[in-house]
Amino acid sequence: MAKYVLVYKGGGGMPETPEEQKQVMDAWGAWFGSLGAAVVDAGNPFGSSASVTTNGSVSDGASSGLGGYSILSADTLDGASELAKGCPILARGGSIDVYETFDVM
Repeated sequence: MAKYVLVYKGGGGMPETPEEQKQVMDAWGAWFGSLGAAVVDAGNPFGSSASVTTNGSVSDGASSGLGGYSILSADTLDGASELAKGCPILARGGSIDVYETFDVM
């Protein structure tokens, strides 16, 4: 089995009310629960960011708008993409990029 990084974009940020926050967290918990052993690393949301250019300059805020990541195991990229289809971020208007990883060290 290979490892795949799911990178989350968008999705409206954290809901404002405690009730909405609980609904979102419950949805994530249910999704991760449905994935079972495929979850290698549930990941985390991203916080503040910076962009570093080839000349060494640094600016606040990365332009990609990425919100977080998870790592799953699956037999194929298509299989990992199928697993991603159940992610709650999609219901909130977000999207997911799926990347296969490989060991080099």
